[in-house]
Amino acid sequence: MAALVFVALYIGAGVFAVGCFVRAWSYARLPLHLRWELYPVPHEAPERAKHGGSYFEELDWWKHPSTYNLAGELGAMVPEMLFMKALYEFNRKLWYRSFLFHFGLYSLIGTVGLVLMAAVLAIAAPGAMSGGLGSVLHWLYLSTGVAGGGLAFLGALTLLVRRLTDADLSNYTTPGDIFNLIFFMVAFGIVAAGYFLRGAGAPGVLRLTVALLTFDTKVAIPAFWAVGILLCAILAAYIPMTHMAHFVAKYFTYHSVRWDDAATAKSPRIAVKLAEYLTYRPTWSAPHVTADGKRSWADIARSNPWEGTKK
Repeated sequence: MAALVFVALYIGAGVFAVGCFVRAWSYARLPLHLRWELYPVPHEAPERAKHGGSYFEELDWWKHPSTYNLAGELGAMVPEMLFMKALYEFNRKLWYRSFLFHFGLYSLIGTVGLVLMAAVLAIAAPGAMSGGLGSVLHWLYLSTGVAGGGLAFLGALTLLVRRLTDADLSNYTTPGDIFNLIFFMVAFGIVAAGYFLRGAGAPGVLRLTVALLTFDTKVAIPAFWAVGILLCAILAAYIPMTHMAHFVAKYFTYHSVRWDDAATAKSPRIAVKLAEYLTYRPTWSAPHVTADGKRSWADIARSNPWEGTKK
């Protein structure tokens, strides 16, 4: 049983990592976006970001060196990543449910990090874990794990109820959305129940993680807890294959669409890409575009769209 659980965890973590990398790589290789030009852009200079200004406002801006305000960008990114600031401002009703779910997941990610840290210390410096440090880490990962699991389960439940009862979401709710939320609830529910019902003498989280890192298959994992762990491993491998991997796309949405204000004149990379795109031969059904698959973008861009509708 232990060998099966360990192999499943390694495979689940590996598929999750590879899946996220493949998604990020595919997004990074997509053609340049059509810029939204939504301001303020947080990496602008602070004096311009305050009023939503741009370096394009400067006289002869192309002659001036570029600046990048990392502090301003982090000031916008961190509240959005941790607290879903935009959702809070524009859809408060949904935020209460979604924040519970996502913050619970963040807590569980922190729990995994704490447990791995404790396990590595237990292997490399067992004496350090026998004192106060071991007790602190134990209560830290236990509290974040219980809180994170509870918040994520409650968030998934409330999101599921809203999708099933809110008429406004009916057009946006698919069987896959329902399945995903139920999958989270079942996996988290069983793994939590298996942990708390594992009985005396059964290994705890730290002992199990040490065995995982050293591949000690002699550790006895209770069957119910093992089922929960297997479900969580499958869930981890499943996430990058679905739209739940939107956390990867979100980076590109902000940095490659909303906040990308790099000037073509100062970027050879962009200039080369645009030169390539102008050779494409698009096929659109809109008659005014006259994109029949024969004319290049360069030809279309130089033509009068009004002429394409005169028939």
